[in-house]
Amino acid sequence: MMARSVQSLAVGKVIGDVVDMFTPSVELSVYYGSMKITNGCKLKPSVVSEKPTVLINNPHQGNHFYDQHRSVSSNLYTLVMSDPDAPTPSEPSMKEWLHWVVVDIPEGFDSTRGREVVPYMEPRPPIGIHRYVFTLFQQKGPMVFGGPVLMSTSGDTHMVGNTGHENGDTDLPSRVHFNTRNFAAQNGFDLPAAAVFFYAQKEPASKKR
Repeated sequence: MMARSVQSLAVGKVIGDVVDMFTPSVELSVYYGSMKITNGCKLKPSVVSEKPTVLINNPHQGNHFYDQHRSVSSNLYTLVMSDPDAPTPSEPSMKEWLHWVVVDIPEGFDSTRGREVVPYMEPRPPIGIHRYVFTLFQQKGPMVFGGPVLMSTSGDTHMVGNTGHENGDTDLPSRVHFNTRNFAAQNGFDLPAAAVFFYAQKEPASKKR
């Protein structure tokens, strides 16, 4: 099943354009409402306007019993969502467009247990059919006392998520020209633990009543 998911990522050129070839180590499930994303599915932007729920499961854990005082796993993950086809697939001069970053997601739980350091931005593809890629990285340890390193468009690197602004206007770098590979290298991540993607294109304008 997981090998088939890598095959789908290769067919969709997510492997190559966004990440290098990797072997999935966990199951990444992305839900918009009750709908689960499958690689290469096509969705309307209106369906993905709200933040999804992302669940991380380790298929190798089995159904072992763990007492309530012990965690199933101490593994933590960082989730990145990006668009490698911005502003248009034929001329992706703004790739990758960063849509979301969540850190410190515990294995066996969903993204609400992590810490959002780059707020979710809904997909709004202006032209053509865009790929929206969720890439999951296993962290070397918690990022509770600092955020991940992000590259700004000026080429400077800085930490995000630890500024403590209550209004959400943190000193985030621009979302444009994000690079998933560079992000992983800057934060000491290995190859992805999992990835999944979907397609979306601009919906025709509703007819005026």
